[in-house]
Amino acid sequence: MPAAVAAAEAAQEAPDLVLEFALDPAVAARLTRHPAIVAMRAGRGRSAAEELIWLDTLEGALAAEGLALEAPRRGERRRLRVLPPKGAAWLPGTPPETTPGVEDTGSDAPLVPLAAFSGRHSVIPLSSEPGPLRLELCTGKLRAVADERPAARLRIGGAAGPVLSLARRLASDLPLLPPAAALAEEGRALARGEIPRPRRRGPPDLGDAGTVEAALVAAIGHLLEVMLHYAPLCRPEAGPEGVHQMRVALRRLRSVLKAFRPAARCAAVDAFDRGLQILAKRLGEARDLDVFQDGIGARVATAMPGDRRIASLCKAMEARRLSAYRALREALEGPGFRLLILDGMELALRRPWQEAASEAPEQATVLAERLDAFAFRLLDKRWHRLCSEGEEIEALSAEALHELRLSAKRLRYAAELFAPLWPGKAARRFLKRLSALQDALGIANDTAVARGLVARLGPPVPPWAIGAVEGFAVAEASGARKRALSAWKDLMVVEPFWSDV
Repeated sequence: MPAAVAAAEAAQEAPDLVLEFALDPAVAARLTRHPAIVAMRAGRGRSAAEELIWLDTLEGALAAEGLALEAPRRGERRRLRVLPPKGAAWLPGTPPETTPGVEDTGSDAPLVPLAAFSGRHSVIPLSSEPGPLRLELCTGKLRAVADERPAARLRIGGAAGPVLSLARRLASDLPLLPPAAALAEEGRALARGEIPRPRRRGPPDLGDAGTVEAALVAAIGHLLEVMLHYAPLCRPEAGPEGVHQMRVALRRLRSVLKAFRPAARCAAVDAFDRGLQILAKRLGEARDLDVFQDGIGARVATAMPGDRRIASLCKAMEARRLSAYRALREALEGPGFRLLILDGMELALRRPWQEAASEAPEQATVLAERLDAFAFRLLDKRWHRLCSEGEEIEALSAEALHELRLSAKRLRYAAELFAPLWPGKAARRFLKRLSALQDALGIANDTAVARGLVARLGPPVPPWAIGAVEGFAVAEASGARKRALSAWKDLMVVEPFWSDV
């Protein structure tokens, strides 16, 4: 073995960072010919057959705990953590945590094989100016009793800067993303005929984050993981839930960046937010048309069954919806989305706001501040703003109600984020009533969006059909306003759940 390669491998025994990526198996074969890898290659690689079997009880005792037992072709069995513990900080691309030789399932039931992977495992040494890198590529097939499919995984290990830089160069040209699930979890899902379970869902749980910075890093990692899970489901044939949940995750992420801006103010965060804003537009276009077709569009068609004019309008709106989904898929399958995810990962890993904070003592102070003190100030500020804007809610114009809805949404995202710091019935009650207000105001907003969507239609959609939908929307908006007034009154008698520290 050449001395340079031996030195590189020795240095990689404990790399600073290892990131795992899912790679389209169809292009995995040409990965080693990518110019970035060719330029960095530090010697000959190694390749060997790879055989893995994953076991569990028939009842799935290990899977229920977020675990899998992996049996390689050679070597001892190891237990993998395929789902991160609830509340623990997590970053996309983190390989599963392994524990050698642990087979205790907490059950007397015997272990049975569920799925397997067979293929090749290649190791390629690379060099970079800061130090060596190690590339590991697994390509082959996932197999279960009744199904199989190709799979590929890439791991890059080394110093954080070169690892992220190489990942960006590869993702610019190749369909490379952090996997939404561990390979063992994908095997389990294949065996059961279902989609892999999400590592993260809903808002982040920041109850164990002691400082503002720790909470920011945890929230970014959590919401990136949610986006990765729902991105493949943003297809018209998958139903509207994928787009809805991904849009909510993206909005929560933007809300986090805004909430933590006093601590994380820097150019890299601003650039990341601009990228999120561009993707939000694509998601919004598809979501608005989903809401129309499943909401007012469906109700108008039901109210006037067989009317050709309404059918013509619904057909035109469906064509626009499918066009919006095509544009969204192009965005999600292109390099822009892949680089956006890497931008978010780099924020969590390299924390560029620390450099800005080194020249701004007040920013550094907020970064190190206790999270509950920071959360109290933010929630109190947003609560008082909401109360002020809605003080004369009965007399508010449609435009003012829209602004009130936005303020309610900002408070709700912050309240969901920080509620784990004050667990209990008070937080649940407050969030339930705030959600009811936001939902009622949201219906009024949906009717305004629906009117705007049909107003842009032209021939061959008859003007009569456009007018009918607009009239239907006006009637629904009136009912939504009444529900919003009732929800406002219910919210105003509830005490905020946060307390001073």
